[in-house]
Amino acid sequence: MAEQIRIKEIPEDKLSAEQAKVFKDLVAGRGRLLTPYKIWIHSPRLAAVLETIGTFLNKASSLSEREVELTICIIANHWKGEYVWAAHVKMCRDLGFPQGVFDAIRAGQVPVLDNERERALYDLAMISMAPGGGSDEVFNRAEKLLGRNGIAEVLALLGYYTSVSMGMKLHRVPVPGSA
Repeated sequence: MAEQIRIKEIPEDKLSAEQAKVFKDLVAGRGRLLTPYKIWIHSPRLAAVLETIGTFLNKASSLSEREVELTICIIANHWKGEYVWAAHVKMCRDLGFPQGVFDAIRAGQVPVLDNERERALYDLAMISMAPGGGSDEVFNRAEKLLGRNGIAEVLALLGYYTSVSMGMKLHRVPVPGSA
């Protein structure tokens, strides 16, 4: 027997005034209510703040689209957030990453990343998810290549997509195409 999906969608006519405003803003900006926001809309102020953060991280940060997508895959793998993993590995593949990068990440191995910013980002993410403060060499290389703003943005991206990955997993959202 398949596990029950736990998202509790709120019909538009049952949204509170605050939820309805956030819903309208989210749909206006995204064209639809993305699945994580079906979770977060229960706390409309949270949903609004997360939309601001998510839009900044995905569209306006100093990180390239490839760097953003790689970071998302790293944290989705860490949390075994299969929905997020599947969606963003596909996006990475569309951006030119070879499948071997994701096979290595999935196997707990260090992927081959020829771009030194992407390598620094991967290493920074890995020390960020491990106990302790991590290696000075890794941190200093990340600072040199990504800047302090890039480090801050990687950390925020890891946190934001931790919430997305955990939310999708906890609410048992099926991976598209897996049914």
